[in-house]
Formats: sequence, structure tokens, C-alpha cells
Amino acid sequence: MKIVIIGSHGSGKGTYASRLSKIFNITHVSIGDIFRENIANGTELGKKVAKFVNSGDLVPDEITIEITKERLNRPDCKNGFILDDYPRTLKQAQALEKITNIDFAVNLVVPEWLIVKRLANRRTCKNCGEIYNIINVKPKKEGICDKCGGELIQRKDDEEEAIKKGLEKYEIETKPLIDYYKKKGVLRQVSCDRLESPPEENIEKILKVLGVKNV
Repeated sequence: MKIVIIGSHGSGKGTYASRLSKIFNITHVSIGDIFRENIANGTELGKKVAKFVNSGDLVPDEITIEITKERLNRPDCKNGFILDDYPRTLKQAQALEKITNIDFAVNLVVPEWLIVKRLANRRTCKNCGEIYNIINVKPKKEGICDKCGGELIQRKDDEEEAIKKGLEKYEIETKPLIDYYKKKGVLRQVSCDRLESPPEENIEKILKVLGVKNV
């Protein structure tokens, strides 16, 4: 199965994609994580994308498309994948179609107030990038990552001003993408409008719109 998760910053797409990849036994590919890893390691790619990521802007399509193509051509994606942080624009979606066919595009519909509230409480592991929320996805030990023991921090793009700026850009750039997948008949909409709901609740909603029982 090949799935793309569409959602704004803070919609939970990374969390849901990670869990769905285990349910379907397919690879979770996060383009955002690839960018952040390269920035942290100081690679040439990292230097190219750092100024865009740090300012909350989208990385140019030509860079993102090439990175995605290379990643999806690896052996672990042969039997399917779940892709988040891509596509973000119509051009990226059209480029993806030339690489492979998509079975479903899941659009996470989350109100602005909830995203702002959620991101104000989000913490990210400084080492491995694992994501937590001090409201409903807490680490076992405060401030410490369960996965690797790294320090949990609040990213700059999780601050309120950056969030609102990002949401405005997202609405403009993503609407054509939603319309594109709707016309292709693969779009599935999922409303995620409760702050306190655990990830499992929305996972069940996603599985339902995909016509799949939780396995």
C-alpha cells in the first residue's frame, strides 16, 4: 500500500504515519526528518535547506522532488510506504505520480486553534527527532526521550508567531493539492478536532476511511 499523509505543521501527520507504518508493515518516509537530519549533520544538503526550514518556508520543489525520488527508489519502499511532509504542492504531487502510483491521500483536517495549542505543548528529541506532547503523548520521564534518552526541546517553528505564518502559507499552497487528489478519487478526509484525543483515536478514524480494520 502506498499512502501520502497531508496535513499542516502540527496536524499530527508524523505521529500517525509512524503508527500506520507499523500497522501496515510498510516504510515510513518523512522528508522533513531527512532535511533535519542533514541540517544536524552539516551535510551539503543540510546547508542548502537550512535557511528555508529555519525560516518556516518550503524547501524549493526541485530539491524536495529529487530527495523524494531517491528515497522511494530504495529497496525498503518496494512493497509500499507511507509518506509525510510530501507532497506539499501540486508540482510535487505531479512529480510523485511520475515516480509511482498512490493508493490513498489522507488529508488531516485540524482547526487552527487546536494546532496552535498542540504545538505550544510539543517537544522534540534533540538527538533522534522523536515527537512528544506534554498534554497527551508524554515521555515516561519529563524532558527525556523514551527512545534514545536525548533532551526534549521546543523547536523554533513551534512558537506561536511561526505557527500562524506557516498555516497561512500552507492554506494557499496546499488547496490545489487537495483538489488534485480529490479529482483522482484517492482523497480521504479525516477530521481531528479534539485536543485531548490520543493518537489511537485518530488512527481508528484513518483506518475507517481507508476501509481497513486495525490489524
